[in-house]
Amino acid sequence: MLEPSPNIEAHSITEAVQLCEIIMISLPIQSVVPVAKQAGNLKNKIIIDATNTVFQKPTPYNHAVQAFKELCDCRDVVKCFNSTGFENMQNPLYGEQAIDMFVAGDSQKGKKVAVQLAKDIGFAECYDFGGDDKIDLLEQLALAWINLAIFQKMGRNLAFKILKR
Repeated sequence: MLEPSPNIEAHSITEAVQLCEIIMISLPIQSVVPVAKQAGNLKNKIIIDATNTVFQKPTPYNHAVQAFKELCDCRDVVKCFNSTGFENMQNPLYGEQAIDMFVAGDSQKGKKVAVQLAKDIGFAECYDFGGDDKIDLLEQLALAWINLAIFQKMGRNLAFKILKR
């Protein structure tokens, strides 16, 4: 049996968000609004939204970035780490080639952090999809992955890689 790390602490949502500078959101969509309301003001934080709203929206918002911006008074919210499965998050290498990640949002500060985190965990590149107006497009890329991996039964061990000439 694994022993718990002495570096792990448990906190309420309100306490946890106040103790950190960067917050990764990976929640079921129906939890986005209640968690954002509980988190409170996150004006000086960076939020990286890894949720997907391809089948359900966090009503009345189009996506979690919008919800966290409005409900938490946070400008540095970006979408990243949503366009692939957990297997690729755990190991982004296919042979000796690393796969790519993507980020979208208006916050240059948030994008810089997301890109660095993606590279730190082994992604080859983290491409900028554009501003908040491209978040829906990035979520459609996630739906493309879900379609291929699950609905088309290609399996979860597939990933996206940008190739250039």
